[in-house]
Amino acid sequence: MKYDRGDTIAALREKAMALPLLPGVYLMRDKSGRIIYVGKAKALKNRVSQYFGSPVGHSEKVRQMVAHVATFDYIVADSEFEALVLECSLIKQHAPKYNILLKDDKGYHYIRISPPPFSRIEVALQKADDGARYIGPYMSSYGIKQAVDEANKVFGLSTCRRTLCYGKKPPRTERPCLNHHIGQCCAPCTGRVTEADYAERVAGALDLLTRGSAAMLPALTREMEEAADRLDFEKAAKLRDRIAAIRRIDARQKVVMSRIKEQDVIAAVRSGGYTCFQVFRFHGGALTDREEWITEDREGEAADRSAFLQQYYLSRAVPPQITVDDLPEDAMLLERWLTESAGRRVRIHCPQKGEQAALVSMCRRNAAQHLADRLGMGGRETAALDELATLLGLSEPPRRIESYDISHTAGEDAVAGMVVFEDGKPKKSDYRRFTIREARGGDDPAAMREVLSRRLAEYREHQGEPGFGELPDLILLDGGEAQVQAVLPVLQEAGLAKLPLFGLVKDGHHRTRAVATNGGELAVQSHRAAYSLVSALQEEVHRYAIGFHRQKRSKKIATSLTSIEGVGATRATELLRRFGSVKAVAAATEEELLTVKGITRPVAKAIVAHFREDE
Repeated sequence: MKYDRGDTIAALREKAMALPLLPGVYLMRDKSGRIIYVGKAKALKNRVSQYFGSPVGHSEKVRQMVAHVATFDYIVADSEFEALVLECSLIKQHAPKYNILLKDDKGYHYIRISPPPFSRIEVALQKADDGARYIGPYMSSYGIKQAVDEANKVFGLSTCRRTLCYGKKPPRTERPCLNHHIGQCCAPCTGRVTEADYAERVAGALDLLTRGSAAMLPALTREMEEAADRLDFEKAAKLRDRIAAIRRIDARQKVVMSRIKEQDVIAAVRSGGYTCFQVFRFHGGALTDREEWITEDREGEAADRSAFLQQYYLSRAVPPQITVDDLPEDAMLLERWLTESAGRRVRIHCPQKGEQAALVSMCRRNAAQHLADRLGMGGRETAALDELATLLGLSEPPRRIESYDISHTAGEDAVAGMVVFEDGKPKKSDYRRFTIREARGGDDPAAMREVLSRRLAEYREHQGEPGFGELPDLILLDGGEAQVQAVLPVLQEAGLAKLPLFGLVKDGHHRTRAVATNGGELAVQSHRAAYSLVSALQEEVHRYAIGFHRQKRSKKIATSLTSIEGVGATRATELLRRFGSVKAVAAATEEELLTVKGITRPVAKAIVAHFREDE
């Protein structure tokens, strides 16, 4: 008998409809009985039955999970909070395949000092029996890598792969690399530095790494003053430069500071079916560590944020404040769970302005860049698309955006332009132009309706092919609510009522002011990345449409001149270039016409006669 997946789904739905309307946890199992997903619900019947109903609205990952479900179990809880605690415990215990799993492969890090002479200081993931000295372990990979890098720069230690140990005869022909020329390396590869001097530099770098700048600066200052008193000005100058370099490092590190001494800042960016969570960890008000995690989209933005926070803090210390770029699902329940886990009050905070909002914005930019590197996109575009999706309430960032604009002169020679942005960048091969055929001159909403009708007709004819055969994830119209209302029926008739459609509203200076919706406007200027993207779209489609209109109008004007005997396309172009318009050509005298390249006396007389005849 052939296995029928449809019968299994029907049986699972029937079982789900019999569940109680109580809070609890459900466990999805595959045909081998293994738990592949754990979830919580306020009402078990409502939540679980959604999986086995219509797949419309399900993400691809949810559809994959449902396709592997053979049966499910459930546990009724006394409250939503108890269900949350139980869900976290079961996820930690079973590590289900379709839950967001954060595999911590960071491990510990060590500072490695290679054997002398000319030792190198670098970061190592583990100790080795290689004769080197190791300091550590350290938990923060970000902090230790940054500290080693800065110590090497301050003391001019070599970080390249060149051979440094030459004994008494260094190769004088070796040229120093760029690091030496920018003051970040003392160039031991050229023999300019003795073993003793280099060993002193290494000792200073290790002192900085182990004691820190606060303890080291007073000692260096005293040493500099003593050298100056001995009239050893060369050494005093070197110490002065090191002190200045250490202070510059401190100044750079203080750029990323927080009034709140202990907190985590978390931001997420979505694109291409993935979400990147960036975590900045602050200790003593300073950024001490950062982590990034890329997960596949599962149940929606708010639910995925909630799942990330649950799993992230299962194995990490919980700070007093967790600052986020958007609130997760069941934020109050999460706060209570985190508070009980930490044994003290924990707050989940979503700032709107000020220092904390700036930190969230920086965290979000880093998440966008990390995800962009993974997807082969630009960090700025990834951040802008994610911010635009949040602003417009889209389920995910739009990969393909089409924007339309109408251009005409007092209703004459009306045309339209369509530009396409993919992954936040122009895709000029998919740009299209339209000549308005039916809409009355000056009726922009009617013209927009005509253009979108023709565009969707092209989609039906070329479906699946590049260009017109692709549907956009977002349509932006140059204009306000009138244009949106004119086009909505076109989408409904085509069965595309759910396709996101918005207008771009300009201010008195022809700059993007807001995004028009079906029934209102959304201010966009406070969303910097999204504003830059929609402004670029609006400027590009305006440029493209008006360029087509001018080209069409110029051709029409040139045609009016080529009707004169002896005036062809080349002479008409030269006349317009010289006089600027047909009206100016008509007012020109015969002598003025003769100054134009290619115009002879008979042709000049014919032009004058033509316009006098018209008068």
